[in-house]
Amino acid sequence: MRRSFWWSASILLILTVVITSWRTATAHKSVSAAASAKLSMKKLTATTAFVTYVNDIYKAADLATSGLDYTVFQKALTGYYNLKGENKLADNSSVITIVDFDKSSSSKRMWIVDVLKRQLVLNTWVAHGQGSGDLFANRFSNNADSHESSLGFYVTDDVYMGKHGRSLHLDGMDKGFNSNARSRAIVLHSAAYVCQSTINQIGRLGRSFGCPAVSPEVSNQIIDLIKGKNMLYIHANNNAYNSKYLNDNFMAQFASPVNESLTQVSKAVM
Repeated sequence: MRRSFWWSASILLILTVVITSWRTATAHKSVSAAASAKLSMKKLTATTAFVTYVNDIYKAADLATSGLDYTVFQKALTGYYNLKGENKLADNSSVITIVDFDKSSSSKRMWIVDVLKRQLVLNTWVAHGQGSGDLFANRFSNNADSHESSLGFYVTDDVYMGKHGRSLHLDGMDKGFNSNARSRAIVLHSAAYVCQSTINQIGRLGRSFGCPAVSPEVSNQIIDLIKGKNMLYIHANNNAYNSKYLNDNFMAQFASPVNESLTQVSKAVM
């Protein structure tokens, strides 16, 4: 009789522990699922907000008319906010420069956009390196003496007087792709071969040793606009290129609250 009682008590105890453990696990799973769903919704809201933000600037600045590809612009803005998040850019930086080497050198493939004012400031020519190709740039390198252009995100620095006159130092942010910009003396400078006359003569611009060379007519304007810790993004559809500055983790700051003006958020970030 006593053995039977203890046997029944043991079974009851085991069942109680099992049921309690199951309920606890179920509760934890429910909380975890709810948290995961909330995180997913927040990320979805952030992504939607950022896409809206990109669209708003793209349309307000009429960038489609100037020939700037929407996807390239979105990548540039993604890099801009990632660089902002790492404090690589000036606190008051609102001007981004985009170069699209998928376009021929006879087209105006450099854009300077003020994202705060939502304005296209300048659209002009820019040369690529001799080693990168003729009319189109299709080869890119981070190596010294390659005379090839380098893809990726740059941060502008100080102005100096060099062999090409007034020039602008650039620091490459993408390791393995443009991180040797300083040692290669890759800078923004003026060049007489960047003009309509050269295009008329040979069907394309002249070429540099890898520098993003611009027309003497606008070089001082460009340098004054983008000097001092602003972003320059050189793009091309190249399977080898990747960048940590193209990740979308920064988007979380665009999501709370849902109806908050994205313009206000972007100003706060800047």
